[in-house]
Amino acid sequence: MKTIFTTMLCLFITAACFAQRQRIKVNDQNRSFITYAPKSIDSTKAVPLVFNFHGGGMSALEQMFYTEMNSSAEANGFIVVYPQGIESNWNVGFDMDYDEGSNDVGFVKALLKQLKTKYNIDEGAIFATGLSRGGFFTYRLAIEMPETFAAIASIGAPMPNQVQQRHKSDGKIAVLLAQGDADFVVKFDGKGLSYLSAQKTIDYWTNHNQNYPDAIIENINTKEDGTEVIVKTYQGKANVVLVQIKNGGHTWPGADDFNIGYPLGKTTHDISMNETLWQFFNANRKK
Repeated sequence: MKTIFTTMLCLFITAACFAQRQRIKVNDQNRSFITYAPKSIDSTKAVPLVFNFHGGGMSALEQMFYTEMNSSAEANGFIVVYPQGIESNWNVGFDMDYDEGSNDVGFVKALLKQLKTKYNIDEGAIFATGLSRGGFFTYRLAIEMPETFAAIASIGAPMPNQVQQRHKSDGKIAVLLAQGDADFVVKFDGKGLSYLSAQKTIDYWTNHNQNYPDAIIENINTKEDGTEVIVKTYQGKANVVLVQIKNGGHTWPGADDFNIGYPLGKTTHDISMNETLWQFFNANRKK
């Protein structure tokens, strides 16, 4: 216990030194977010930006610690921002009114505008990822802001039904879904009127992006942790990828097994989600 406490204390001190918690007013509401900008970035060069959205009931700070994406940002030279949802939630079209609920898309637009005044953001390399409720929200950004985002990556969350039904734009955007097929929090096979299954989500985006219908399949099983990773890539101008974690739970692949204190199933260590995300994002920048 002492070792865990010491480790978390060191992480907190490091985060406090290099990550900045800030606020912004959107529609008369104070919204908060955490930004991590690597020490190595050159202000004269355009830098990629990754939005990383927390799960329901979590905080931006917990998402930062759990995903450990700051290390990936430092290694790969991108800025990562962790927005905070109102009451730790995101408006994704179920369990909240799509139109009358929190204006989270407006928050992202205002936040991006403010970040562009401070950093030299690469307009062709703006990405979004998220866990669970945060993952559901990335699809809303994909359909409402396809001119802004080059790619999204949802972890543990297929596409919400309401988002699909409201999709009017022809804009192509790369999509990655990583989900455990033993996830009992968000079902791999979908849930009624709430969200599609993992495969139907991939089929929808493959068809929308007009990609090749036959996937390139890779099996990854490098660790003896009871899981296996199957990666299906549907190639096109904007790639679509399903990362299926056999026996995986509602977790961030490659993260610490303590699962932020909740029994959410197995965490695979066959892949690092952060490395996989960056490879996907970097390969799918806007031309």
